[in-house]
Amino acid sequence: MNFLKSFLILFSVALCTPKFFAQEKLPLIPYPQNVDLIQGSFKIPKSIKYQSDFSKNEVENIDFAFKIFNQTNIVFKKNPSKKSQIIFSVLPPNLEDGVWAKDFYSVIIMPNQIQIQSNTDKGRFYAINTLFQLFNFYETKGEIPCMEITDSPKFQWRGMHLDVARHFFTVDEVKKYIDYLAMYKFNTFHWHLTDDQGWRIEIKKYPKLTEIGAWRNGTMVGKYSDNKFDDKKYGGFYTQEQIKEVVKYAAERHITVVPEIEMPGHAVAAIASYPELGCTGKQIEVEKKWGVFEDVFCPKPETFTFLENVLAEVMPLFPSEYIHIGGDECPKENWKKCAHCQNLIKEKGLKDEHELQSYFIQKIEKFVNAHGKKIIGWDEILEGGLAPNAAVMSWRGTEGGIAAAQQKHFVVMSPGEFCYFDHYQNNPATEPIAFGGYTSAEKVYSFNPVPEKLNNDERKYILGAQANLWSEYILDFKQVEYMIFPRMMALSEVLWGTNHDFNDFKLRFQKNAETLDKLKVNYNKESINQPLKNPYK
Repeated sequence: MNFLKSFLILFSVALCTPKFFAQEKLPLIPYPQNVDLIQGSFKIPKSIKYQSDFSKNEVENIDFAFKIFNQTNIVFKKNPSKKSQIIFSVLPPNLEDGVWAKDFYSVIIMPNQIQIQSNTDKGRFYAINTLFQLFNFYETKGEIPCMEITDSPKFQWRGMHLDVARHFFTVDEVKKYIDYLAMYKFNTFHWHLTDDQGWRIEIKKYPKLTEIGAWRNGTMVGKYSDNKFDDKKYGGFYTQEQIKEVVKYAAERHITVVPEIEMPGHAVAAIASYPELGCTGKQIEVEKKWGVFEDVFCPKPETFTFLENVLAEVMPLFPSEYIHIGGDECPKENWKKCAHCQNLIKEKGLKDEHELQSYFIQKIEKFVNAHGKKIIGWDEILEGGLAPNAAVMSWRGTEGGIAAAQQKHFVVMSPGEFCYFDHYQNNPATEPIAFGGYTSAEKVYSFNPVPEKLNNDERKYILGAQANLWSEYILDFKQVEYMIFPRMMALSEVLWGTNHDFNDFKLRFQKNAETLDKLKVNYNKESINQPLKNPYK
C-alpha cells in the first residue's frame, strides 16, 4: 500500500464517528478493485453541494455525469466553497497490483464530506457512477458507511455489440443501449451496421445502399428450421447526421463507437444495390433469410474503389482508433468460379482463395492505415495470413485470439461459448426463440479473457473482451433488454477484473434489480438463478 493511500485511510478513520459497519460486500456492479470500510457513516441530506477546482470543461463533464447517474431524490448543487459535501481533486494514477491504471479513481466517504480523486475525466465519471450506485442503494436508510474505494479497470476494451442489420433499432433505442453500457462501466460500443439483410448507414456517394440495400421484401418468422417468411417490407437506416448524434451521445458517456462495415462476405445488401460488386454481375435481392450466402464482394478494381469511397465517408464519422471490417464467414464458391478471381490468384502468386481473402483484407488495411485508423476483424482474417497491423476479434472460441497474440497482434476476446448473448440463457422450452446455444449468467461470469496458454509477453496483447448481440430473433428493444440483462452485468465484472464469487454477485444483482425495476428494464428474472449445467443435455 503506498504512503498516500495509507495517509488517506488514517485521516478518514480519525474523522469518522464510532459507528461501525460490518465488512460486508457493497451492492456495487462491477465491484471495485479495493474497498475499505471504516468506522462511521455519512448522513445523506436532501441537498448536497459539490465543488472542484478543475477547468470549465472538466467541471461541465462532472455536472453531466451527475445528471446521468442521479436516480435519487437528492438535489445536487454546484458550490465554490471547500465546505461542500463532495470535493473533486486530482490524484496521480495508482500503479499497484498491475491494474490498468489510466482511469484510476478513488472515493473517500467521511462523516462530513466525500472526496473524489482521479487523474482523468473518465476516472471521475466512473467515480460518480460508483457514488450514485451507493446513493441509490442507501438513500432509504439515510446514511452511507464510511469507506475508501480505490479502483481502475483491468481491461482496456470493455465492449458490447449490437446488430442492427437483421433487425433495426431507432436512434433513441440505440441511445438507451448506450446508457445501459455507461451504467456498468463499459467503454466500447460495437455497432454492426451492414450485413446480408440490410445496409444501415447513409453513404452519400452511393445512395442506392439506403434506397435499395436498407430494405428487404420479407423476413424469416419462427424457427430457422421452419423456413417460413412474411411478405412485409422491412428496414431502415441512419443518416450521417444521426450517426454523428449517436457518436457524440456515446462520447459524452466515455464510450467509443466502433462501426462495422462487413467485407468481403455478408455483402448481399450492398450487391443488391450495386450488382457489379459481385462476381456474377446478376441482380439479386436483399436477403430475407438468416445465414451465410455465396454472393460476396469480388476483389476487382471497381469493388475496391467502392469500398474505399464508403470507408472515406465512414471514417470521419467515428473518432475510434479501429474500424471493424468483418471478414467472417466468406464463402469462396463464387471466387472459385470467377475468371477474374482466378487470374488475380495467379497474377499475385497466391496459393488459394484463402490467400485471396488475405490479399483483400490487406489491401483494405493499407487504405484504412493511410487515413490514420486501424482495422479489426473477426478471427477468419487469420486465414491466408494476417494483415500486418490488424487486430483480431476472436469469436470461434479463443484459438484465433491465441494465434493472433502469439503473432503480436492485439486481440479482443469474444468467444461464442461465453459472449454470445443471442444464445438461450434459460431452458429453451420456456424461453422466446433464440439463435441457439446456451450461455447463462453464471457461464458469462466464469469467463477469463486471458488464456492460460499465453506467456506473459503475449498476454499484453489481449485488449479485453466484448459480448455480441446478433438480432435475427430479437424483434424489438424489449427483447434486447431481456437478452442482455443480467448477462451484461456479469460481463461488466469480468472486464473490470473483479469477478470472483458468483453467489456473491447474485446477491448484489438482487439489489441492482431494484434499479432495473425503477427504470422499467425488461430483464430476465430467471437467468441469474439458472444452474451452470446446460439444459440441452
